[in-house]
Amino acid sequence: MHMSDALVSPTVFAVAGAASLALLGTAIRKMQSANSAPHNAREHNERIVPLMGVMGAFVFAAQMINFAIPGTGSSGHIIGGILLAAVLGPWAAFLTLSSVLLLQCLLFADGGFMALGCNILNMAALSCLAAYPFVFRPIMRRNASPGRIFAASLLASVVGLALGAVAVTLETEASGITALPFGRFLLFMLPIHLAIGIGEGAATGAVLCAVQRGKPELLADVRRRHSHSGLHLGKSLGLIALVALLIGGSFSWLASSQPDGLEWSIERTSDASAASPATDAVHRAAATLQKQTAVIPDYDTSLAGLIGCGIILLAAWGGSQLHRAGRRQT
Repeated sequence: MHMSDALVSPTVFAVAGAASLALLGTAIRKMQSANSAPHNAREHNERIVPLMGVMGAFVFAAQMINFAIPGTGSSGHIIGGILLAAVLGPWAAFLTLSSVLLLQCLLFADGGFMALGCNILNMAALSCLAAYPFVFRPIMRRNASPGRIFAASLLASVVGLALGAVAVTLETEASGITALPFGRFLLFMLPIHLAIGIGEGAATGAVLCAVQRGKPELLADVRRRHSHSGLHLGKSLGLIALVALLIGGSFSWLASSQPDGLEWSIERTSDASAASPATDAVHRAAATLQKQTAVIPDYDTSLAGLIGCGIILLAAWGGSQLHRAGRRQT
């Protein structure tokens, strides 16, 4: 669902970018307020930063695996927002997923630079800050059965993808720089992302069931209930990081080469010229900037998954060290 710059006008770029920056600022302030909170809250924050890193690496690696949608000629990949929110909480998950999208845009040219604000809203905000608190969390219960976990994961994933599909269509229509008819575009976007949402929901449910059975302390609600128990996540963090590197270094080669849901919808809504690159100065500047930052465009190396996971893990380690240094000074 990564939008390209060809779908986004300068006005939509500015509005979506401002909204995304406002949400990111709120997420950072919430993390900083935990830093200045009482002792047990600060210790929670010390654990959450490395957990954000390893979960971000896991989702980055998982997003590289496009699974085919039978009978459509299309493919999809997980977004990971519901999984991240279940483990990290909604605001930390939003910040983590936004960081993954930023890395994909700048380093791998996956999603346009002008479309980055839209992509953060469509994938990170609508899954972590809308579908998770309003769909997933109300369905979940303490010690939920596997069936309830799957139901919550499936419904939240489908809702998150559907909201994202509608948002993409509205942003494209508001931009007015393509020949994509709104109704027909939406008619293709919703069903294909419903199918992708079902696939993501099943994968999310399977992971969360395994986590609840084997490492329940990884779940945000469990940590919240046991904030005084001194839960140790060291071995779990190492295991998640290892799985992320394994997926990024090997299983990502199995990704489907078929177009993703957005590309598939564009192809069936109109001809290729409907989303041809714009030629105004803002689009040219964005394309130039992304060309300079994208050292591995389109993941054009077998090591792209390992490199991306490594960057995210390194950033998390650096953030954890800065947090500890700041804590010692207080």
